[in-house]
Amino acid sequence: MRMRKKPNLLPRMERCAQLLIRDPAAQRGRWRELKPDARAVWLEIGCGKGSFSAEMAERNPDVLYIALERVPDAMVIAMERCQAKGLQNVFFIDGDAAHLRDYFAPGEVDLLYINFCDPWPGLKHARRRLTHPQFLVLYRGVLRDGGEIQFKTDNHDLFEWSLFQFPKGGYSLSQVTRDLHAGGVRGVMTDYEEKFYQLGTSINRCVATKEHLDPEPAFHPIVGPDPDRDPRRPTENTPSGSD
Repeated sequence: MRMRKKPNLLPRMERCAQLLIRDPAAQRGRWRELKPDARAVWLEIGCGKGSFSAEMAERNPDVLYIALERVPDAMVIAMERCQAKGLQNVFFIDGDAAHLRDYFAPGEVDLLYINFCDPWPGLKHARRRLTHPQFLVLYRGVLRDGGEIQFKTDNHDLFEWSLFQFPKGGYSLSQVTRDLHAGGVRGVMTDYEEKFYQLGTSINRCVATKEHLDPEPAFHPIVGPDPDRDPRRPTENTPSGSD
């Protein structure tokens, strides 16, 4: 779906400028300098409007939380939420998941969240799914050995397909559930997740842990869907529908 363009986007982003990493590639290998006492670096791909980002950062003040989003009109809402809470352990990247290896050094990320990403139905779009093998290899280049990917989706077909992809990418699976909130709400919800929970939609979740592989799978750079995108312009499809 197309994100509605926010009025006064650039001034609103400037008011949250202290939360925005304008040149994430320059921060590569130096993220912990933003919070030297951080016990871990957590990265969320496709943070949307940021309810999950803000809540997780608030609940874990000893963690450095990085939220990536390629639609500024969604990201500005996330930044405003975090600013309103006075959070100082969360930062934002206006970028594409395909470029993660440009933004982070090997082993720099401890935990990676993928919440309610676009399922890209149809085989011709499979390579755009954030759990496609090419992306799973990409993540290996930023996750430490033993680091985790926590994946949630309401799309049953995407979930079942993804369960086959993680082991092929060198990840062991655990905490696999096809109805996360069957016994009551578990963990922090995104806005999207809460809406569908209220409708009775089952939420799928799993944890994929990076295993050591020698040699590492060959990585081939991923071409984003719109490499010449104006960073101020919303795109039609976000990497995540989390909010």
